[in-house]
Order: sequence, then structure tokens, then C-alpha cells
Amino acid sequence: MPNHEITRPGPLLDAEGNLREIGWSRQPLLHYDRSKVKANPLRIKEWDYYLVMNNHYGAAFTVSDEGYLGLESVSLFLFDEPWEHTQSVFSILPMGTLKMPPSSNRGITQFYSRDLKVRFTVEKEGRRIQCRFKHFDKAPFECDIFLTPPPAPADSISIAIPWPKEGRFYYNRKINCMRAEGFMRFGEAKYHFDPKNSFGTLDWGRGVWTYDNTWYWSSLNCQVKGKVFGFNLGYGFGDTEAATENALFYNGKISKLEKVIFEIPKNLYDQWHLFTLDGRLEVVMDPVLDRSANLDFKAVSSNQHQVFGMMRGRAILDGGKVVEFKDVMGFAERVHNKF
Repeated sequence: MPNHEITRPGPLLDAEGNLREIGWSRQPLLHYDRSKVKANPLRIKEWDYYLVMNNHYGAAFTVSDEGYLGLESVSLFLFDEPWEHTQSVFSILPMGTLKMPPSSNRGITQFYSRDLKVRFTVEKEGRRIQCRFKHFDKAPFECDIFLTPPPAPADSISIAIPWPKEGRFYYNRKINCMRAEGFMRFGEAKYHFDPKNSFGTLDWGRGVWTYDNTWYWSSLNCQVKGKVFGFNLGYGFGDTEAATENALFYNGKISKLEKVIFEIPKNLYDQWHLFTLDGRLEVVMDPVLDRSANLDFKAVSSNQHQVFGMMRGRAILDGGKVVEFKDVMGFAERVHNKF
């Protein structure tokens, strides 16, 4: 059933390593157990990604175990300049040695090397991001940031969807609208996050993918007339005919959306348009920064464009309430990976 809502907890996988229930949920109700995955460990992919930003600057943090490759990265964004720097540490054949938590609701995700130390901790009141990159574009980078979600039981969006091939699945959770407080320091410059205008997003994923994939993803967090509003949009990854991650968030509650269209210009710095066919969401983005990466190691390649820009638009919530927003920094991306 398309866009079936999962409402009861249970294991993610059955005895054959396939999804036990396909659909989306407001909370991560399905339990991921790596030992139940019936696939070559080289194909299991696990990651935690945090993005923290306001209209002027931001940062992104990734800890991932891609099976035959570990990719741990930090990005710093200065939107007013505009300028960005992304730096990564690679490891060979991690295959579960990072001990990524099986739940997005608890645990510690961490990676330590000579040059990079990054730690994500789920605490009682929220989530803490701590990082130190000793040599980050010729100067040290460090941060200590705390993310506070809307009051419980705030909704998020989780999807459990398959690919056509047996044993392939994508289990993902996005948490929007977390208020951010803390600092980043890069060389002599220090940047503060004020929870009044700074927000964080979590992208938490576990799964077994196919080799060649293209996905589209967009996210926004802001405050509209004293209420926290945001959206998560995405498609192209797994069987989104079974369920989508398209959702609006307002004051801690979800309004589920159906199919979303990304109109992407040839020149990525031209205006982008994102919308639903039923008119419930219309977004215009004026780009200011393209975090691009094009890696080609023949068998492994990645072409990424995460484009940040000022967004404006309108959304219609469940029940008919209209939310209008403008002059807010968000992003939309197109990523093509072979790995």
C-alpha cells in the first residue's frame, strides 16, 4: 500500500533479511539489528549526518561505515561570503568496526583518528555534537553544539523501503526543527549558534543499497510567527512508490506530503523550484553556495551538489492552515553515487 503508515513497534527485518513492514512512521518504531542483515558486510551502509545552520553560517558532520569504505567528514559554510570547505578522512574496510548505534534514539556515534575526533551523543534533553579537526584547511576546527528537539512527543519522519532485489533495504530517519546552541571555532574566528535563529537536522540511515543511485533531498527549518516550521523532501532512493519521506513539520506535528517535484536549472545558481502536484507546498530557492564534490575512482564514484540558498514559499498543513515563509536559508541537493 503506497505511503502506508507504520504504527506499531517491531523488528525491521524478517528471517530472510527483508523488510518486515514497508512504510513510513512518525517515530522510529522498527528496530534495526545488524546481525539480522542477510548481505555481504561490504554492502551494509550505516551513517549519521548532522547539519547545523542559520542564515549566515553552518556546518555539517558525517560519520559513516559504507562497508568497504569509511567516510568521516566535516563541512564549514559561510553563506555571507560565500565560502565552504569540506574535508574527509577515509578508512578501508570498516565493516561494522565503528559500532554504529542500532537506534537513532540512543547511543554514541564516534570516530577518532590522529587528525579528526568527532562524537555524537544522544542525551536526555537532546543531542550533542563535539568535533576537533586538527588540520582543517590550514587551521584547526572545533565545535561543541547542543540540539534541542521540539517538546516530546514531537514527530519526525522515518521510512522503511525496499529495492527490487531481495535483501536490499533503506531505513532512514530525519529529525527537523531542533534548536541549536553552541559554538564553532575555525582558526581565530568563532561562530555562535543562538537557539532563536539556529537549527539542526539529523539524517540517520541504515541499509543495504544497490550499486548505482541518484537521490534528491531538501530540508528547511525556521520560525514562523513564534512557531517552529520545517520540511523534509526527498526521492530517487529506493522504492518511493512504497513510501516517501516528504513531510511538513509545524509546532512538533507532521503533515505528510505525497510526490514532490524538484525543478533544477542547468546553471545551479539560477532559481530552483520545489513543489507538490496538489499545491500543498511551493518553494522558491535563490542559491548562494554549491557544496560540490566529484570523486571518480572508477568502480567508486560520487557526484554531489548540495546547494544552499534563501527560500520562500507557502505550505498547507493537514487541516488547511497555510504557513508562509521567506528569507530563510535551506538547501536542496542532487547526488549520484556508485559504490
